[in-house]
Amino acid sequence: MHHPDRQDDQKTSFLRSERNQTPFERISNEVVRIRGIQLARQILRSDGLRQAGFMAEIANRFTKRSRAPVLFQEGDAHRKQRSATARFFAPKVVATRYRQLMLEQSKRLMKDLRSTGRAQLDSLGLELSVAVTAEIVGLTDRCSPGLANRLSSFCNEEQQSSGRLATFTRMAFALYRMVRFFLCDVMPAIRSRRIVRRQDIISHLIDQGYSNREILIECITYGAAGVATTRELIVVAAWHLFDRMDLRMRFLNGDEIDRIAILEEVIRLEPVVGLLYRRAEQNLLLDNNGRAESISAGTLLAIDIRAVNVDPAAAGVCPYRLDPDRRIEDHRFPGSLMSFGDGPHRCPGAAVALLESAIFLNHLFRVPGIRLTHTPTMTSNPLVESYELRGAIVECN
Repeated sequence: MHHPDRQDDQKTSFLRSERNQTPFERISNEVVRIRGIQLARQILRSDGLRQAGFMAEIANRFTKRSRAPVLFQEGDAHRKQRSATARFFAPKVVATRYRQLMLEQSKRLMKDLRSTGRAQLDSLGLELSVAVTAEIVGLTDRCSPGLANRLSSFCNEEQQSSGRLATFTRMAFALYRMVRFFLCDVMPAIRSRRIVRRQDIISHLIDQGYSNREILIECITYGAAGVATTRELIVVAAWHLFDRMDLRMRFLNGDEIDRIAILEEVIRLEPVVGLLYRRAEQNLLLDNNGRAESISAGTLLAIDIRAVNVDPAAAGVCPYRLDPDRRIEDHRFPGSLMSFGDGPHRCPGAAVALLESAIFLNHLFRVPGIRLTHTPTMTSNPLVESYELRGAIVECN
């Protein structure tokens, strides 16, 4: 018999750890896994930790003699840069400066869909997210058709084969991708902005005295992060909306605030980045519900966002149910909980991803006869410990 309290609406549950695991688990002397939201919040808001995982190692490898990208800076340097770049990512700025671009791109994509009658959903999401990301970062000079592939290639993790040859091959391909991206997209943008500044990240970095190499690393981190999150959010949210008429009608009949609230609940349940990593640079003491947990310097803290987001202490009852009326009791957290991180390193592009997804999906579901004829194929992305949804086909009359 179906029990409503045990309803599970997760599409990507194949990635889930076993339920009811401890909020704090010592995997080894060097690694701790975190599944509780209060512990996660302490870690993400604490000093004495630095980012690890995702692209942090790549960034550190290529920036030993230069400034680290803002996404991987710590302390005062990070706070100053985040404050300086807030004018590109603040919700009010996003809602005004980039709205027209999001609308125009969504209308263009729907026009193409109507003319062909068929499209691949992740390709539409990729095209939209690349156009918006390129505008914010400043990669708009060459308009090369390969920009989408060049940006998304940084999010693809090759098989981690062992051995010197495999390591050399991975490094060679990483260098090739960086050089290709620099020559095709970044350098033309830098040249034009050295002559005339614009309202974008590259112009800001030039004013800050960043070198070409430093600008390249910033473009990779901003660009790859922006593309990866939005593409997956669009596909997984559309999948839920296609499957649930009540949710779809609520999405279409509501205003933009309602649509974004639904998307926040979707990404709470289906976080695009499944694990966040921090490494302790000093000894720490965490409060695990009244129990002190000591963390030694050098320990890797793996924050399981999928588990954190269904912690009843934050999500309340029926945490695996997709419920747009869900009340997050702790008002310090948004509806998406930890899906965009927390603290100083919370994803600066959260408002961008949510607004462009809301605008795109609002246009998609108003296409006459729109239907999902092929559900996406799910694979795991080991780089961010999460899902990739490919091959979802939409058709219309």
